[in-house]
Amino acid sequence: MIVHTAAQPSHDRAAAIPFADFDTNAVGTLNLLEGARQACPESPFVHMSTNKVYGDLPNTIALKELETRWDYDDPSYAHGIPETFSIDQSKHSIFGASKVAADVMVQEYGRYFGMPTCCLRGGCLTGPNHSGVELHGFLSYLVRCNVEDREYKVFGYKGKQVRDNIHSEDVANLIQAFFDAPRIGEVYNVGGGKENSCSILEAFQMVEELTGKAQRYTYIDQNRIGDHICYYSDLRKIKSHFPSWGITRPLKKVFEEIVESWADRLKQPSPVSTSK
Repeated sequence: MIVHTAAQPSHDRAAAIPFADFDTNAVGTLNLLEGARQACPESPFVHMSTNKVYGDLPNTIALKELETRWDYDDPSYAHGIPETFSIDQSKHSIFGASKVAADVMVQEYGRYFGMPTCCLRGGCLTGPNHSGVELHGFLSYLVRCNVEDREYKVFGYKGKQVRDNIHSEDVANLIQAFFDAPRIGEVYNVGGGKENSCSILEAFQMVEELTGKAQRYTYIDQNRIGDHICYYSDLRKIKSHFPSWGITRPLKKVFEEIVESWADRLKQPSPVSTSK
């Protein structure tokens, strides 16, 4: 099996390095696909794609504003965004566009050459070992800011923007499920689903309950370009194809593991650099 997770992952950074971004995300994926086709076309090929392939089109879904979050106000999306959702006529960000190119190429190598490939269109993939930096790594970075009493920046949407969060082990379990029962040119929206979704304001509340520390933050009225107001994955297709797979880490457990991890990591002494 080939699991392709390499990427230029920053939504914001990509605009400053469009050629490097495309070379890594699109051309790099093509290199791996062609290498697989020539050397081991029977091997399941799993590509870590992104929900940014849908651009900002999810923002056109009717929404309702609740006290601490936005949510879909269209019963068609009661379970979240399905894989049939359009990727066209929307703003993707430069990062999103390069990932679209990679995503479609992975599908095409599956369908055209009959290779067992799939794209996992991830939302917020996280866990206790997540690096947690400002430009990507939503939950881990937010928790780190709280633990270190660092200021967190909220970009637009009143802090009510919603993401679904999935533990890395549940992602790994899905990859294993695809390896055990591979399919041709598939796509799956991979996230925690509605049950594991939260807004930034709700995330503040959850981490504060665990650490006992108030979250320091500033609000910037301008949202990030192409950012989703509300996004959580419809997991029904995955569950229909792989009935034994499911979410094993509820959102509270995900928070607990990340809080514990940052508390331990920040206790470690900083490495001492030496020079002659």
